[in-house]
Amino acid sequence: MMADDTFGIQQALKDLGIKESNQGASTGKNWISSSGETISSLSPVDGKLIAKVNAATDEEYEQVITTAQEAFKAWRLVPAPRRGEVVRQIGEELRKFKVPLGKLVSYEMGKSYQEGLGEVQEMIDICDFAVGLSRQLYGLTMHSERPEHRMYEQYHPLGIVGIISAFNFPVAVWSWNAALAWVCGDVCVWKPSEKTPITAIACQQIIRVVLEKNDVPEGVSNLVIGDYKIGELLSNDTRVPLISATGSTRMGKLVSKTVGARLGKVLLELGGNNAIIVSQHADLDMTLIGAVFGAVGTAGQRCTSTRRLIIHESIYDQVKEKLASAYRQLRIGNPLDEKNHVGPLIDTQAVEMYQKTLEEIVKEGGVAVVEGGVLEGEAYASACYVKPAIFEAQPSFEIVHHETFAPVLYLLKYKTLEEAIEIQNNVPQGLSSAIMTNNLRESELFLSHAGSDCGIANVNIGTSGAEIGGAFGGEKETGGGRESGSDAWKVYMRRQTNTLNFGTKLPLAQGIKFEF
Repeated sequence: MMADDTFGIQQALKDLGIKESNQGASTGKNWISSSGETISSLSPVDGKLIAKVNAATDEEYEQVITTAQEAFKAWRLVPAPRRGEVVRQIGEELRKFKVPLGKLVSYEMGKSYQEGLGEVQEMIDICDFAVGLSRQLYGLTMHSERPEHRMYEQYHPLGIVGIISAFNFPVAVWSWNAALAWVCGDVCVWKPSEKTPITAIACQQIIRVVLEKNDVPEGVSNLVIGDYKIGELLSNDTRVPLISATGSTRMGKLVSKTVGARLGKVLLELGGNNAIIVSQHADLDMTLIGAVFGAVGTAGQRCTSTRRLIIHESIYDQVKEKLASAYRQLRIGNPLDEKNHVGPLIDTQAVEMYQKTLEEIVKEGGVAVVEGGVLEGEAYASACYVKPAIFEAQPSFEIVHHETFAPVLYLLKYKTLEEAIEIQNNVPQGLSSAIMTNNLRESELFLSHAGSDCGIANVNIGTSGAEIGGAFGGEKETGGGRESGSDAWKVYMRRQTNTLNFGTKLPLAQGIKFEF
């Protein structure tokens, strides 16, 4: 049964050029007639079919890679500012389709409509960032120790960038990689999550107009839809020098092992077990907003979602009561209805993992502050809606050290800030972190060498959400990769040091004498 049009989904699909059945491989301007197995995209919102897509076969994958190789030879020679102009136009095209694409993101993934629009805005923002970057791919000039020599370094295009993205940000993370890779002179092969293939097709449909108008070589932007087997093909392919993979730590370890075995490069954005430290000096109104959105936004399915609240003992009960009161006011339902705060989990498998987590926390001695559970009834027909839950826990609980991709929040108590930082850092993941405090010394300690060990550390904002201008990523089992802003562009390029001798003699480095 196809989705109804109560919230304009059918119109959005029409605007985005999505058909009932779609091909699962594209080389930019052209779609390849895929003959692989059929993937049906079912919305977690209502359980209805959005559209079907034929996955790419091994032969079709090979066709895509071959086309990408040829495109790279031409694209790398296009001046970087000209490549930036193409990306600028892609950003403009995304602006035209922000509403239908945001609506599709919400419907296929299950996040709120406002979050869907926000995700498309991230795509627009990274295009804007990349345009400026296209004139700033700077190297350095160094002084040589040898007379009449000049040294400098420069960055060259790397080649094919393989992008493996996850369901929770079905389009934004791809754009973070693709926009930077394109201005750097690379070409991209995108394997989206098989749970959200239709949004990927929509993106390729949107940008193909720009590619055609600018005579961009066929194969600069490529799409291959399929399951983990496509990911394995990319990871094993020596023609793909960089694999950027977003997903679980388990998946990242497999990708890293495979790519590392062929000495390729990896950019990994993996799990997060993010905490907010709530000081006795915190503004509790700000804390409440940051903690609740961080914990229940996207139904807890962000890698930056807040999993743990580490609260000073003097305000613990007060914070607990405020949280419980706020949770009682949450409205759970269709994310396209802007009256609702929380949408569904991605599928029933995610619901099962949520239920197992609730069982485990109780088994370890956790005490429910806000009971969880699966919602039933006609409004929750997809069987993907759950109640956000809060549990009092201990830092030693095994389950607290694991990331559950669902709205489950653990409350932990601390006495000293040093103890709170130790609790926060004592998990395998190291993505995002935050402290709520109006005490300057506390905030500086949190950001110091002895503070948070995460790739992202915030003061008086939550763990969830990041701006395009900063490098996004984390440490430890989060993978160590950096995407988006700052100097993240360097991973998409090949670094080269050059030494030029403009004299008439050939002195050797380090004063070595070699005469004959």
